[in-house]
Amino acid sequence: MNLSEVSVAQLERALAIKKQIDSLENELVRVLGNSAATPSATSGKRKGTMSAAGRAKISAAAKARWAKFHASKGTSAATKPVKKRTMSAAARAKISAAVKARWAKVKAAKKKK
Repeated sequence: MNLSEVSVAQLERALAIKKQIDSLENELVRVLGNSAATPSATSGKRKGTMSAAGRAKISAAAKARWAKFHASKGTSAATKPVKKRTMSAAARAKISAAVKARWAKVKAAKKKK
């Protein structure tokens, strides 16, 4: 449902419910104390950073998973040869000559104008 489809009566009802929720949260704070009603305490979410040891454990586990995956495929990322593409000197010279000829043609066309 889009906000444009909401009627005034629905908005008023939503506002009344929101006020009721706020009121109940305030009462809960009075009864149990401030830490019991905070959203982070009730939802169980933690804030903070991960330790270096924790990051190392996660990294090691990920590397182990990838090693297992590559082992099942019969390949290894580390042992797989990298094929380099090389171009002969003659091919490079041919391309260079073609580019030079193209630019000479462009410059000649500019001089005629």
